[in-house]
Amino acid sequence: MPRIAVIEDDPTTSEQLAGWIRAARPELVVDQHFDRDSAEAALLRERYDLVVLDIELGRERNAGVALINEINKQGLGTPVLVVSAMPAAIYRSIMKALDAWDYLQKTTFDEAEFVETFLDILRTARPAAKAAAKPAADASLQLDPLKQRTPMWRGQRVNLPLTAQRILATLHARTGEVVSYEDLFDVVKSGRNRDNVRKHVATIRDAFRDVDPTFDGIENIPMRGFRWTSGG
Repeated sequence: MPRIAVIEDDPTTSEQLAGWIRAARPELVVDQHFDRDSAEAALLRERYDLVVLDIELGRERNAGVALINEINKQGLGTPVLVVSAMPAAIYRSIMKALDAWDYLQKTTFDEAEFVETFLDILRTARPAAKAAAKPAADASLQLDPLKQRTPMWRGQRVNLPLTAQRILATLHARTGEVVSYEDLFDVVKSGRNRDNVRKHVATIRDAFRDVDPTFDGIENIPMRGFRWTSGG
């Protein structure tokens, strides 16, 4: 039976997150841990299908960092959803350092967004999703939106949350074509509007430029949408 860990030191927040998970997927087993020691012991003892955690636990500001490092050392590919008060603007640096799958900033999301993000990760992380990557037409980009450790741009990992990965996959699959905002709404998990799509595309551009400052592979088509250009 799938098992989920919620690692959060605030009892109210922990109960809220665990309650949302149980309401969305009653068949899941949800373990709640409130400090680093108990969480660390559980991570060594149990095989979790997904871990939801805060970065700060009690007085340990970076307890979550240590826990994610422990998860990564196990080499099991356990997905991690970070739920923290840290500003969302720095999520890409968090993902780089911690190898987290996605990030939600406390007080800025509701039940629907949390559940959708949670279920999105759970579906993506299923063993059945470990299919071989489809060869990319553009050899510079290696992309498999079903796996976490992607995409790769010219041999370097580009750190993106799942929704941004799927927007990128949609643009890349239609290289040279204009992909409309309406088409991109289909892969945006919440906030299906043009401003939100533009923010995701800006995130993709910034992430690519972190590894390649010369990147210019996404063209903005005013009033219509975006286009992935093979030149990149």
